[in-house]
Amino acid sequence: MPNPTGPAPMDGEPSDARQEELDRLQREVRDLRAKVRTHPLISLAQGIVQERYRLPDAQSAFDLMKRCSQRHNLKLRVLASAVVSVPRPDDDRGLWFPGRSDRRPPALRFLPGHRPDKVNRSTVLKQVLHQALDCTGAPMGDLQTVEPPVGLRMEQHRGLSEEFLDFFAVVDEGTSCSLAARRRVRVASDVASDPTVSEPAREMILSVGSRTTHSTPMLSPAGRTVGVFSLHLPRENQDLTRAQATAMDAIAVQAGRWLDWHQRTIVLNALEDVHRYGTALRGTPIRRPTDDSAG
Repeated sequence: MPNPTGPAPMDGEPSDARQEELDRLQREVRDLRAKVRTHPLISLAQGIVQERYRLPDAQSAFDLMKRCSQRHNLKLRVLASAVVSVPRPDDDRGLWFPGRSDRRPPALRFLPGHRPDKVNRSTVLKQVLHQALDCTGAPMGDLQTVEPPVGLRMEQHRGLSEEFLDFFAVVDEGTSCSLAARRRVRVASDVASDPTVSEPAREMILSVGSRTTHSTPMLSPAGRTVGVFSLHLPRENQDLTRAQATAMDAIAVQAGRWLDWHQRTIVLNALEDVHRYGTALRGTPIRRPTDDSAG
């Protein structure tokens, strides 16, 4: 008779080893899909940098951006998004952002023991979602940041299916998270009946067992949305306690201020490097970064 619990492990191969291999393959597929989604953005940034600094080819522009992103511990996608969305320098001979002064990073109380000017952006985002899930007991959640050319991009997640992550890799509208980003307030949604949720999004959210979502925007000090984190709860109309809601708001305030500082300091520092090195290398070959020379 067929095994009702699924295929039996191959001879000599423990089931946990097969699961580890499956998890590894799923991560590889997810990474490949992410590269496919970000390729147009990076290619666009390459073209801008190549044209702006009269570089010999697109590879030279890619090498320049890669070197600057590594030097400032940024994902290449984040730097490419800034190249595309930030107005070009007015003066090719000077600084991209003249008169800019260093800003002190805001405190991150949910990351004790970490200096806010040294902590990695991915670490901050991961801890935001961890703290939100931990203090509410929510079994699932995700975190997205605002990427100006495309909308909300998935950055962190827990407990969600591969299909869910692919579907919501980039979000523009039709979800509670996009509504929270636009309204700049926390939004609770009864997934099955909320008229602001699109039907395809509703079907996908319900498929993972989420019945109520709470989406909290992370805002800059000026009130600009820089990201959203969402909790997925299993019961209909499942509300947060006052203490949980207060904790969500506190995390969002700290994270929003830090992400705004990161964009206005670290990302702009990387753009300054692109401009400085690009101007110096204008019309000359760029030495390709290697494992030994890449910073």
